[in-house]
Amino acid sequence: MKRLTMVFAAACLIGLAATAHAEKRWGFDLRTGGGPSQDPDQVAMGAGWGFEGTFQYRFMPHLGAYAGWDWVRFPTDDSFAGTDMDFEETGYVFGLRFEHPFSGELGTGPAWWVRAGGTYDHIEIENPDGDIVVDSGHGLGWEAGTGLAFALGTNWSLTPGARYRSLSRDMTISGAVQKVDLSYVLFEVGLTRSF
Repeated sequence: MKRLTMVFAAACLIGLAATAHAEKRWGFDLRTGGGPSQDPDQVAMGAGWGFEGTFQYRFMPHLGAYAGWDWVRFPTDDSFAGTDMDFEETGYVFGLRFEHPFSGELGTGPAWWVRAGGTYDHIEIENPDGDIVVDSGHGLGWEAGTGLAFALGTNWSLTPGARYRSLSRDMTISGAVQKVDLSYVLFEVGLTRSF
């Protein structure tokens, strides 16, 4: 047991030493954007618009994990829930992000990035007064995206990109269950602060 403890302690020290020399492993990203949806059955949705805030931790030189909160709103003229209802997807996002510079080092020039992960979101339907008519409850979905990163000094970067997102949830309206398959593309711009 003592030997196992020593091996574990040595591995922890090596891990700490490896991360101690690396700078700016943490980041905070704010994103906003919109785009068209693939309309679910019996719903004609307008273009969606939303925002997201995520924390990032880079555990390898070009690979990191992200987690945060997001919100996207889709207006509708007519749906199975009634007229002038808004569909809102809200919840949590998490996954991995890979970023690599075109040349040089990260944070010194343009880079490209890809990310893939999951969502733990719910879909709410709101009436014109902003009251929630139906809430699907949270469930798992997925997303994948790509884009560019442009350094704005030593700690900031501008990160335009596009993401595909998908979430399927059952919603009960007047005793009838309606499955909503919400799939859409967001064209976004983000601002990232590294520290």
